[in-house]
Amino acid sequence: MRLGTRRSLMATTQSGLVADALTQATGHGVELVGVTTEGDVSKALLAQIGGTGVFVNALRDRLLSGEVDFAVHSLKDLPTGPAEGIALAAVPRRDDPRDALCGTRKLADLPAGARVGTGSPRRVAQLRALRPDLEIVPIRGNADTRLRKIADGELDAVVLAHAGLRRIGRLDDVAEVFETDAMLPAPGQGALALECRSDDPELVALLAAVDDPGTRAAVLAERTVLAVLEGGCSAPVGAHAVVSGDELHLTAAVVAHDGSRQVRLSATGRPDEAAETGRALAEALLGRGAAELMGEGDS
Repeated sequence: MRLGTRRSLMATTQSGLVADALTQATGHGVELVGVTTEGDVSKALLAQIGGTGVFVNALRDRLLSGEVDFAVHSLKDLPTGPAEGIALAAVPRRDDPRDALCGTRKLADLPAGARVGTGSPRRVAQLRALRPDLEIVPIRGNADTRLRKIADGELDAVVLAHAGLRRIGRLDDVAEVFETDAMLPAPGQGALALECRSDDPELVALLAAVDDPGTRAAVLAERTVLAVLEGGCSAPVGAHAVVSGDELHLTAAVVAHDGSRQVRLSATGRPDEAAETGRALAEALLGRGAAELMGEGDS
């Protein structure tokens, strides 16, 4: 089977993990096929080039043309709307969804005016809520590029996804892992998505061998919040769901760009009602003024 993947170290590493799991579960060999996406080529911030879909569309094009059989994405990069001809065949068991502060000091120990790098409006807003005295610096590039800015003295710290750092063996760079009550992750963070053509039911069934129902329900709830709020992957929206037995607990927040205000709510439902739980929570957030806070983040 030909697996389409972005060419970065993080993407090929996580795709390799999926390939190994599939081979073990099904006995089928998997070949990685590298694809360059718009997000890999552009040096602009994600919010400036549209954010949603910039790491995904090229892989989907290769799928639909038959150049690859399936693709692996970081699930947080997927647009929330359906894609014609594409099936979300599997969501493997999720890695740690939390954000991590990389550098030599914890957030509370950074001096006033310290320079912290991130390209995510969600992280910017939550960092400003936690430490309004810091200078938040917009950055792009892969994890190694961002971490090098600390070693070079350009930045005091950067915020990255813990799951990605673990996958590329850079956990030694982590000074602090943010608990979700301090910084909510992006919807779907830490999870992977396997997509294939929807007209290939045999492949859909084959890929389902690595699907984790609890993870799928959790990320569905999180991404439904984002969809109802009509936000993309660059919106200042955090969401985190946990499935325990027959209960799904979901927390989501929208934070003003300057960190001065936020709307944060939680809800509980059943895993098989993940979408309904996410939709109800998003509507409650809108009722508390979330749309206005998101609009301020765009200004």
